Amino acid sequence: MKHSSPVIDRTSARLGFWAALGGVITFVVFTVCFVLLAVGRPLYLWTNLPDYVAFVRAYPSPLADIARLSMLIFAVLFVVLANSIYDLAAPAHKSTARLALSFALAFAVTTGAHYFIQISAVRVSIAHDALAGLEQVIQANPYSAVAAMNMLGWTVFFALASLCAAPVFTGRGLARMIRVALIANGIICLVGGAGYVLENTAVVFVTMNPLMGGAVLASTVALAVYFRRAAKAASPAA
Repeated sequence: MKHSSPVIDRTSARLGFWAALGGVITFVVFTVCFVLLAVGRPLYLWTNLPDYVAFVRAYPSPLADIARLSMLIFAVLFVVLANSIYDLAAPAHKSTARLALSFALAFAVTTGAHYFIQISAVRVSIAHDALAGLEQVIQANPYSAVAAMNMLGWTVFFALASLCAAPVFTGRGLARMIRVALIANGIICLVGGAGYVLENTAVVFVTMNPLMGGAVLASTVALAVYFRRAAKAASPAA
């Protein structure tokens, strides 16, 4: 059965395409940096602030900040993508699409603030040996206040945004692939959040790295294709 083209103006469709494509690129950059760091230096597990500072100074690398910057950019792009999904939504799904956009904004604020703090205040403070109070804003401390804020963004707001966006994509084929990937991502992130609260490191690692990474890449690649097709079929914005 042939499905009608999604109703969306060309500008919004193009924004959706570039945001989705940018999401793919930033996640690939993050993954490459993560792997290179994993194989290029010893595994660090948080003990205390002096040990962390000694580790960072013993194994300096720009890759960690590149990875964080890529996730900061991803957070911004996700808001743009959620906006295009809202524009795409049929009237019956506007409410859930609006919720998805709202949760995307919350995700961008919480995670974006976290990554910006790491690449600015934390980096500069360590460089100048200004370490007072830094324990509660360092990402390496998994239960610092800022790390918890970051996990709130990824495991709650990102999850809810994905789950609320999923109903917009009805039908089979590519739309079904997007819907399934978004639902899977939402569930995976929520499980990761439960693991974080319950201090289950294994659950957090598995859900928030390979599983979420796979779901995000699947959904963003599919969304890039979807919005590319929509842009070709759309009329120019008024």
